[in-house]
Amino acid sequence: MNTPALALIAALGLAAAAHAAGPDPVQGEWLTPSGSAKVRISPCADKVCGTIVWLKAPLTPDGKPKTDANNPDPNLRQRPVVGMQLIRDFKAAQGKWVDGKIYDPQSGKTYASKLTPNPDGTLKVEGCISVICQAQTWKRAN
Repeated sequence: MNTPALALIAALGLAAAAHAAGPDPVQGEWLTPSGSAKVRISPCADKVCGTIVWLKAPLTPDGKPKTDANNPDPNLRQRPVVGMQLIRDFKAAQGKWVDGKIYDPQSGKTYASKLTPNPDGTLKVEGCISVICQAQTWKRAN
């Protein structure tokens, strides 16, 4: 059998194994604890990232889309919050996603973070500065 045929068979086998394992439990749409935002977590290269896809209150009092007004980079303060990448660079590690970053648009700060799927179908989202960590529980959006 030639090399391209072997490569195709191997690729199909990997795809079938991935399909059989099912989707990763962190992937999908999640509501933040306050229910004010929905974040879609999906693959980005060999990691996972999350983008804000919905806000309960997407507009400012003057009717304009909310922007990333607290970003420390003045060049990013006009970007819309909806569509913004909130989490990035998470790597799979023994049932968790680790070594990622989470951005808080309310404070303009970015934290080291990890994601852990809970047995009840919720998602534990931890953000840390140095050794001090805080956790939130996100619920799967319908």
